[in-house]
Amino acid sequence: MTRFKTAATVVCLAGLATIAATSAKADDWNRKTVITFSGPVEIPGVHLKGWGVLPAGTYVFKILDSQTDRHIVQIFNKEETVIYATILAIPNYRLRATDKTVMTFRERPAGQPEALRAWFYPGKNWGEEFVYPKSKAMELAKTTNTPVLFTSTELPVEVAEPEKLADAPVVAEMKRTPILAVKPTGEEVQLAEVVTTPPALTQLAMASSASSDAPAAPARKRLPATASTEPLFALLGMMTLGAAAATRAIAKRIA
Repeated sequence: MTRFKTAATVVCLAGLATIAATSAKADDWNRKTVITFSGPVEIPGVHLKGWGVLPAGTYVFKILDSQTDRHIVQIFNKEETVIYATILAIPNYRLRATDKTVMTFRERPAGQPEALRAWFYPGKNWGEEFVYPKSKAMELAKTTNTPVLFTSTELPVEVAEPEKLADAPVVAEMKRTPILAVKPTGEEVQLAEVVTTPPALTQLAMASSASSDAPAAPARKRLPATASTEPLFALLGMMTLGAAAATRAIAKRIA
């Protein structure tokens, strides 16, 4: 498995983007991050018509929905009044967290916009690696010589308005669509070969698998009855005879 390779990416500190992550704890649940790009950036996902490439400017990134194995990220304008894109992402692990937001990009040939690759929120050991349509993923894999995540499901690319709600049709489809990766050779591989799953998610998956694969507990065996009930009946009979004799003796004395 491979982790994000800084040598193959352009990081925000290189000057393509400046980032100001909100520090308020109230925003941690959606990881709101304000980003200013100094140049055009190509994005995947469902986007407004004509906005497959974001021009230089300031944008807001937020998590719309967060499941264990995939996340839905949305990109807004600075005022958060327009949704430019709704993007599918997969958690990818890094060994060392930083105290600043980091955006990574896939290098492109001269004259082409950098392609958005991943977003790391401050203090998090895992980030969001973005998923591209299959045709674009194959193109990026060849030009950047790195594996690229993709979904073969035919999702709309340009729309009049990206979905606003977490349960909207396109978002619901993103939550269940299969995700693979394509290598520079064009070979399709499983996510596990290119994405390092966060330890917590790995343990959760292993626990779930163990519980589902565990054999059913054997039924308790009933011990065979080894003691006979005949002595008990004999004892009760003797007690009954004794009580009868005692009753007759008392009756004679009274008479």
